[in-house]
Amino acid sequence: MKILVVRLGALGDIVHAMPAVAALRRGMPSAQIDWLVDARYREVVDLVRGINGRISVDPAGKWRELPSVLRKLRAERYDVALDFQGLLKSAVLARFSGAARVIGFSRGVLRERAAAVFYRERQDIPRQHHVIEKNLQLALALGVDVSQISFPFDVPPGPIIEGPYALLNPGAAWPNKRWPPAAFGEIAAWLQEVHGTPSIVLWGPQELDLAGQVVAASAGAARLAPPTRIADVLALARGARLMVSGDTGPLHLAAAVGAPIVGLYGPTSPVRNGPWRPEDVSLSRNTECECHHQRRCRRADGPCIERISTEDVRAAIERRFAV
Repeated sequence: MKILVVRLGALGDIVHAMPAVAALRRGMPSAQIDWLVDARYREVVDLVRGINGRISVDPAGKWRELPSVLRKLRAERYDVALDFQGLLKSAVLARFSGAARVIGFSRGVLRERAAAVFYRERQDIPRQHHVIEKNLQLALALGVDVSQISFPFDVPPGPIIEGPYALLNPGAAWPNKRWPPAAFGEIAAWLQEVHGTPSIVLWGPQELDLAGQVVAASAGAARLAPPTRIADVLALARGARLMVSGDTGPLHLAAAVGAPIVGLYGPTSPVRNGPWRPEDVSLSRNTECECHHQRRCRRADGPCIERISTEDVRAAIERRFAV
C-alpha cells in the first residue's frame, strides 16, 4: 500500500494531523506513507516518525516547481491520497497525484467547498468535532483503528533550562490571536512571586520586539528564549511547568509533548482547535467574537481576546497547577 498524506500547513494544523498519520502507521506497518508539505513547514514533518518520504512544494516560489513535483508524485503510483487540508489547492494536488483513490472531507465541513469536486471519496464528519478527531475520521476511511491519539515526534536535545520554568508565547500570525504583551508580563511577575516560577518568552520571525515588551513588563520575572527552531520549541516545552499562549503553532507543539497548557482564544474555537487533554484549560471569548476565523479584528474597541483578564488567566493557571 502506498499512501500520500496531503497536509501542506500551517504548523498547528500539521501537528493536528499527526495522530491520524500515526494511526495509519500502526494499522499498516508495511505501508509506504509519504507526506506532501509546504516547504515552510518541512522542518516539523522531518521530526515525525513513521514517514517514509517528505515531498516539499514551495508556494513562495509561485509553484514554479509544481510540474516536477507532480511528475514525482505520479511516478510513485499511490494507491491512496488523503487530503487533510480541505482547500482547493490541496485537493487539486491530491487528485493530480495520480492516486487511485482520492479521499477528502464532505462538502459541508470544507473551508473551500469547491475542493470536494476533486475527491473520488468523501468522509462525512460532524462540524463540531475537534480537528484531531476530524482527521482521525478521515484515516478511518482506510479501516485503521483511530481510538488512540499520539504524536510520534522525534525530539532531539534542545536548550537546557535549570529549575522549573513557564513558557509564554505572545506571538501569533493573526493579530487578533495575540493577548497583550503587558498582560503576559503581569502573569510572568505573578508566576515568579506566587509560584517561584520564572518565565521564558518564546518568539519567532518578526516577534522579537513583541517578546521584549513582555520581558520589560515582567519586573524581571521573564527573559527571552534563545533563537529557536521547531525542535528547540519541542524540547523547551517538554521540560516546562506550564505554557500560556494564544491559538498558534507553538501552543500545539507544546501540547503534543505533554506540556501543561493554558490556552487563550478569541476568533477561533477551543472546541475545534484547543488543547485536547481534559486537564488543560482554555479561556475563550469566541462567543463574543464578530470576526471568526479572520486575521484582523473589525471592532473599534479591539480584539475580543483582549477581554480575557489577567485575573481570568491567574485563576486558570491555578486550576491547571491543581491537577
